[in-house]
Amino acid sequence: MIDKFKALVLTQEQGKIEHHIQQLSIDNLPEGDVLVAVKYSSLNYKDCLAVAGRGKIVRQYPLIPGVDLTGEVLTSESPDFQSGDKVLLTGWGVGERYWGGYTQKARLKSEWLIPLPQGLSGLMAMAIGSAGLTAMLCVMALEEQGVIPEQGTILVTGASGGVGGIAVALLAELGYRVAAVTGRRDKDDYLYRLGATEIVDRAELERSARPLESQRWVGAVDTVGGNVLARILAEMNYGGTVAATGLTGGSELNTTVMPFILRAIKLVGVEVTTCPVNLRKVAWERLSRELPVDLLEQIFKVISLQEVPQFA
Repeated sequence: MIDKFKALVLTQEQGKIEHHIQQLSIDNLPEGDVLVAVKYSSLNYKDCLAVAGRGKIVRQYPLIPGVDLTGEVLTSESPDFQSGDKVLLTGWGVGERYWGGYTQKARLKSEWLIPLPQGLSGLMAMAIGSAGLTAMLCVMALEEQGVIPEQGTILVTGASGGVGGIAVALLAELGYRVAAVTGRRDKDDYLYRLGATEIVDRAELERSARPLESQRWVGAVDTVGGNVLARILAEMNYGGTVAATGLTGGSELNTTVMPFILRAIKLVGVEVTTCPVNLRKVAWERLSRELPVDLLEQIFKVISLQEVPQFA
């Protein structure tokens, strides 16, 4: 086994964050019971902030960013994994508190890992990434609350982004009618290709809402929060469900109890970083079967480790 490998390392000197491609050895890696040869990672919004030194994402330095990864087990002290196993990691504070995926080798805790699902390549797993896992968990949350395609239209906010785009594709594949929200109207054709049946301009949902508005949506996947979420709640059909998983529009929610007590709607939070392993496995198995590969290929590109700072 080759001891030397390359990694993107973040350091902090006198308050300034710097990033460098460094050559490391296995002895440099933090503690863990599984050593993995990393094949792919993905570039998430948190990763961009971390590499750019913004947003207080990184908790300690030096650190290798990258909140998810796929790879092959080199050595394992865990009975759950053996040399040669293909594995997948998302969340658990990796890339924030713990060294992450922008490296050729990573030493990790076995409880963070799950087997790569059969039929899903490491490349496709990272094309899906944490964003796709979040989208699948949102879809599952709607299903668990009894939302079915025959009931009406599902609204997806932030549809031009990773979570929203994959949510649109998944819902459309499962037979739902999907309204995609975007402020980037040059993306309309792209969203229609993903499976959206209508496009809603983001500005329409940013307007302040009355306690109850006209009923429009049987379900929603919201990645925005703030005023947008407040309006969505006011526009939900009787008995509808909103799966909320983002706050790009703000963390405050100025609304009333009226939609909840007069229309019996439900607001379900979706969290991906520390969600249980069994739930992760179910979500990834479904992603491997239900997300159309031809659509997925429209939304990713492969870059080298050296290109990460430029793209971030």
